[in-house]
Parts: sequence; structure tokens; C-alpha cells
Amino acid sequence: MATLTKSLSRPTLASHLYALWQITVKDWKQYWRYPLNALSTVIQPIVWLTPVYFMGMAFSVNGRAEGFAGYAGTTDYMSFIIVGSAMTNFIMAVFWGMGYALKSDMDGGVLESNWLCPLPRPLLMIGRTFSNMITTALTSLGVVLLGWLFFGFKPTGNVLPALLAMLPMLIGLYGFGLAFASLVMIMRDANTMVDIGSFLVQIFSGANFPVNSLPRWLLPVSLAMPLTYGFDAVRGWLLGTKTLLPIHIEVYILLGSMFLLVGLGLITFKALERRVRMKGTLGQY
Repeated sequence: MATLTKSLSRPTLASHLYALWQITVKDWKQYWRYPLNALSTVIQPIVWLTPVYFMGMAFSVNGRAEGFAGYAGTTDYMSFIIVGSAMTNFIMAVFWGMGYALKSDMDGGVLESNWLCPLPRPLLMIGRTFSNMITTALTSLGVVLLGWLFFGFKPTGNVLPALLAMLPMLIGLYGFGLAFASLVMIMRDANTMVDIGSFLVQIFSGANFPVNSLPRWLLPVSLAMPLTYGFDAVRGWLLGTKTLLPIHIEVYILLGSMFLLVGLGLITFKALERRVRMKGTLGQY
């Protein structure tokens, strides 16, 4: 820590990148001290997907989910759900990487000392998700491979445009995560907030089903969420599903929401961080 603080006495872009690297390395080492975490992250989605697979088969005719195709534009319901499950892992990485990491520092009594480091506070929060994003990418690849092996996952579209469509969605998630972490500073109850918040985001963004199957009074909530268009565009490129809007329009929405969410996240985080510092409740739990 002394070396890091010395190198950051005059903050520069290089020193900020060095800090992000050190935070990532520390979290990476800590994660792999318990390697069963990775195995659990891969196996759990498969466990949850197994009953979905057999239930879908029960409602299919000659292996084709015609009712599902009426909403999604494809009869391959398992590929639809596997893509959503893999992308959901990244949402969880931001929620737990920012919100729960902040709570862990509070519980350990090191939050205030860590924030004495001459770095922008949002940079510290973003650094806590880098390792999560790397491990999430690896474990999500494991989920996709097992989905191909056991459930017949068949991407029929273009992989590269689908990955590019994910980028603005992931960057926008960081802004969302900063705002969420600032609420953890106020509420100081990360577990409940992460569970409820991630569940609602998954439901309304269509992680596990086509959003146009929602009741009419709930559909506007889903359409107001930029993540909905991220899931929809990736599936459109990768699986050839029927998208809510033309894909290029959805990409424009993702690009615009990326800047909007990052800006709102920074403003919210700085405002609430200043409030808890003035009240002297930063390290309380």
C-alpha cells in the first residue's frame, strides 16, 4: 500500500491504470484462493437450466416450441435462455463487484483507510469489478460450452456483431453499478439490495423470456430499461430472433444510454458519497 500511495502522490493516467491493475490482481488472487467458486459459478446455471429444458420439451411439438416462437421468433428456446443466462452473469458481476465489495470493506473496517488513497472514488469502485468481469467471461464461456454439450446450444448468427453489441451495454452497467453502490453507502444492507435489484433487472430486461410476453401494464417498464435492448440485440445477431426494434436502432439506444447511465452514475455516487462523509457514517454498518 505504501508503494501504491507513493506512486499516486501525483495522480496521472499511468498511476490510475497502475492502481486498477493492482486492485484487479488482488481480487484475482483472492478469488482463486477458493477455486470451487468458479466451479460453482459454472455448475449452478446448468442446474437451474435443466428443469427449464425438460419443461420446454414437455410443451414442444416434435421438438419445436411453437408457442415460444410466436413471441421470440425462434423455436430454439434453450439457446435463447442460455444466451440470457450468460449475459446475466455480467449483470451480477457489476452488482456484487461494486455493491457487495463496498459492504465488505465496511464490515472489515477498511473502507475509510482505502479511500484515503489519492484516487478518484469511482475508480476504486470500477477496479473492484475488473477481476469479476474476467472470471465472469471465463465462467460464462463454460456455461455456453456445457449448454452446447447438454442442451444443444446452436448460435446460427454472427458472433462478432453480437459481442460488439454487448460493449455499450456493459459500459452502461458500470454507471448503473456506481449508482447502486452509492445506495449501499446509504442503506448499508448489500445482500438484500443486490438480491432484489438483480432479480428485478433480470425480470424486466428479459434475461429469461421474451419481454413482449409481459402484461401490458408492465411492458413499458421493460422497454424503458436499456438492458432490454442489449439482450434483444445480442440475441438478434446471435440467434436470428425477432427483435423489438430494428437492430441498428437498438444499438443507437445502447450507445446513448451508455453515456447517460455513466453520467448519472457518477453524479449520484459523488452526491451520496459527499453526504455520508458529511454525516460521518461512511464506515458504519
